[in-house]
Amino acid sequence: MQGRRFGRASAAGSHGGPQAASVHHTAHPNQRPMAETPQRPINPDDSLPPVEPPSAAFLVQLFLVPGLIVAIIVCVWLAFHWLAHLGNDPQAYVRTLRRANEGRWQAALNLANDLRGPGGSRLKSDADLASELGSILDDEVASGRTGEQSQTLRLYLCRALGEFTVPDAAAPLVRRVTADGDNETTQAAVEALAVLATNLNEAGRSFTDRKAVVQAVVQASASADSKVRNACGFTLGVLGGDQSGEALLRLAADDNADVRANAALGLARLGNSEAYEALAELLATPDIETTAASSDEEQSQRYKRVLLVVNALRGVASLIDATGEQPPGAVTKQVEKLQADKVAEVRSSATAMLTKISRLAGE
Repeated sequence: MQGRRFGRASAAGSHGGPQAASVHHTAHPNQRPMAETPQRPINPDDSLPPVEPPSAAFLVQLFLVPGLIVAIIVCVWLAFHWLAHLGNDPQAYVRTLRRANEGRWQAALNLANDLRGPGGSRLKSDADLASELGSILDDEVASGRTGEQSQTLRLYLCRALGEFTVPDAAAPLVRRVTADGDNETTQAAVEALAVLATNLNEAGRSFTDRKAVVQAVVQASASADSKVRNACGFTLGVLGGDQSGEALLRLAADDNADVRANAALGLARLGNSEAYEALAELLATPDIETTAASSDEEQSQRYKRVLLVVNALRGVASLIDATGEQPPGAVTKQVEKLQADKVAEVRSSATAMLTKISRLAGE
């Protein structure tokens, strides 16, 4: 009997129908169905490395270094701001320029600008200030310093001296013109003498020793530096006189085109008809073809050509006014050709010149 029951139970247990499945999955009446466990959302912070307190080096890089940079910038700005607002106090300028610091050139530049400014008339007529600046310039040259700061200071001191309306400013400039070995300062002094001569003339004054001034510039006109000779060509035209005219005739045959141009304009300013030959050469300066793709050097050369031609036309006008005579036929032909120039400024200047010549012929 036991074996027979066991066989039936085995047969029933081995049956693969629905009954077997229901017996296998039957749950206890009090047991709840198993619910699916919800997945926990991923927090982005879990993927980041642990936060550590900032180190001292990090804080220095973050706050101290930028703070120092800002402080330095502010100090530099305040220094230049102070130099730019020295005002019209001559002694303040002198004290600043006497100090041995690298910012003196800025004070010299500001002084030159103040002298040219609307409120500079009082400074321009201050003979003591001119003498002080001349002394500072002499001391700087005697110091033997040759750095960029020293060179810039000399240039601006020369420029400032040229802005005066008192003859006391001439002597230190003449000393720099006749000195050897510093072409940049010599050029600046020569240019400053031209400005000073104009200012003195407008103020109804003249050089204390005009002969010494002219001789110094004539001597410098034989310099091996073309920039110095070029500056002399302009200044000699401003100074005038027979000695200046002779030097200008020599410069009009110079190997350097810029020197010849300035000498021709200087002769024209003096009313010397011998300038016409050099002026005709300038008027015949060919145009330079340029495009949007042209280099900066080519664009600069074309601008220089326009400047030379327009200045030559002005030189012709100066000669006509000085002599009351028509220019040579070769010059007039060159002016006529310029009416078809590609540059509008050249065309308009040439047309105005021909009108001037025609009026003179009608008289």
